[in-house]
Amino acid sequence: MNNNATPIRVGLVGVGNWARYGHIPALRLLPGFSITAISSRSETRASAIAADHGIPHAFSDPRTLVEHPEVDLVAVLAPAPEHAAAVRMAVAAGKAVYCEWPLTVSTADSTELLALVRRAGVRHVVGLQRTVGPSARYLRDLLSEDYVGQLRSVRMHVSVASFGSVRPPDLAWTLPAENFSHVLSIYGGHFMDMLFRAVGRPRTVGAVVATQFPLLELSGTGKTFASETPDGVMVQGTLENGALYQVQIEGGKRHNAGLQIDITGTQGDLRISNEKSFVTTHDNIIEGANSSDGTWRILPVPARYQRIPDSSLDVSVQDLAHLYASFAEGNGAGNGGAPDFSDAVVLHRVIDAIQGSSATGKTVEIGGTR
Repeated sequence: MNNNATPIRVGLVGVGNWARYGHIPALRLLPGFSITAISSRSETRASAIAADHGIPHAFSDPRTLVEHPEVDLVAVLAPAPEHAAAVRMAVAAGKAVYCEWPLTVSTADSTELLALVRRAGVRHVVGLQRTVGPSARYLRDLLSEDYVGQLRSVRMHVSVASFGSVRPPDLAWTLPAENFSHVLSIYGGHFMDMLFRAVGRPRTVGAVVATQFPLLELSGTGKTFASETPDGVMVQGTLENGALYQVQIEGGKRHNAGLQIDITGTQGDLRISNEKSFVTTHDNIIEGANSSDGTWRILPVPARYQRIPDSSLDVSVQDLAHLYASFAEGNGAGNGGAPDFSDAVVLHRVIDAIQGSSATGKTVEIGGTR
């Protein structure tokens, strides 16, 4: 946690569902942080939310928030098309910046932001919180300690009930393809980041990206739209370490949605599962077998992987708190292991390769992911 006597003062740009459900409770859980300001397009709405949560300052203009002297860290939580402009404001003000994933709507824009924060020397974090949760960090350690021996193959299936043929009106901004806010970019991005940090980066990509719900409806409005974005993805290839991998991502799964990962090595196997991929009541379950009798055993995550206070918050929100705690552990110099904009650019390039492979029907080799 933050060792400084003064908490890190956070300003939230955007107070949508994830800001209220995730960021405000996560930050409230951590004594090293204080939410001092929020901004929304509607000052009335911002003021009401600020009053509800005891936040001192509310604005309709994000620039006013960014430049406020009581804000140390700007958290950009608006929809993805608005990220780049808000990040640039934060950098211009010399503030540390947290930005939700997707960092921007394109690889080019994200690469430009990475260069910008590096030139300015400001601390920067991207909201890929899955990779800093306790089970994800424990999994990385199990693999680095050769629990499975030499890695042979990896298979991951991520499915969600949402992003099917019906969307709530407050997600209308996810409909246009140019907003880069769909199953592959959002859920695929979060879980591929978690997976590839554990097992290694992909070297080759062969993919099929599909739109299986061609017509989308905004619930309660009677409005329908031709779908411009993918809702089903299948990827396979080789990792940089030579292992094989498969990834399947699908939205609109009506039954048994969740997370399943199978990892095979020369000496053992690991299975990671959760009955949901979002809004979960418990962390991912890790099971393993590497003994001579091949018995599967649950591998509880050791207590040392908990860096936040005990909480009944949804595990997705707890993971977010772990991300903020990682940032605080950097003590002004680094991010304490929290993912940053360079990790976002890597992920953008992987997604570009997936879409490129699907469009051409050819396997793509990824190079220069750093």
